[in-house]
Amino acid sequence: MEMDDYKTLIHEAFGESSEDSDDRQLEGSNIELVFGESPKWERISEIKGLSLCKDFLTPDQQSTLLASILQEGWFTDVSHNQAMRFGDLPVWANELSTCIRELIQYSNYDPESMDISSCEIDGQDCIFPSKLLNREPLFNQLIANSYQPGEGICAHVDLMRFEDGIALISLESSCVMHFSRFKNEVAFNEKQSELKIPVYLTPGSLLLISGEARYQWKHEINRKPGFQIWDGQEIVQKRRTYITLRKLCNSE
Repeated sequence: MEMDDYKTLIHEAFGESSEDSDDRQLEGSNIELVFGESPKWERISEIKGLSLCKDFLTPDQQSTLLASILQEGWFTDVSHNQAMRFGDLPVWANELSTCIRELIQYSNYDPESMDISSCEIDGQDCIFPSKLLNREPLFNQLIANSYQPGEGICAHVDLMRFEDGIALISLESSCVMHFSRFKNEVAFNEKQSELKIPVYLTPGSLLLISGEARYQWKHEINRKPGFQIWDGQEIVQKRRTYITLRKLCNSE
């Protein structure tokens, strides 16, 4: 897919960006930027299979996506903070999946979006393994969560009923997600088992989890006082909405 087609796809799915009137181009390239800045990926060096794109969606695109979620009527009561869909996903979720796929494909061929030299595997698999990226459908299950201040998720590894390769899109409040080694029959030393790796998730960010990160690390979001610290400052807690996209095992 050409970058112009990708830009059209983003606009159709999430609306115009407030920065579209002042589009810039990659230096030395004819490719227009979809976002306010070129999408940049970060590999979490301590955990294989964990990639973060902080500028996946612009603020305007986030608002459009959030409005689509709220129109589903899942969170009309604050006591309801989670909704699941299987198989036949909403149109906006399918569009989101397509945007994720095309962004990864674009980024794999854009040397400015990621430091390929830092990868231990070939460049094609740096962000998301190609065997997962090329599956159909990419995702067919979603979880939508809307958490009030203080609410979060306990440490867990996603169920084995889901395939490798998970995407998480954050909206509204920023938060710190912590990753810790999953204890199984294989004995880790005490320091390894207690190690927690923080990942800062900002609104509009996309986190991809695969391989070792998916199966050997638990992830959690503890939003109780004293746990949401970044750069020495405690994050102001607000409502946080996020989407998790996965694929069921043995599904066509």
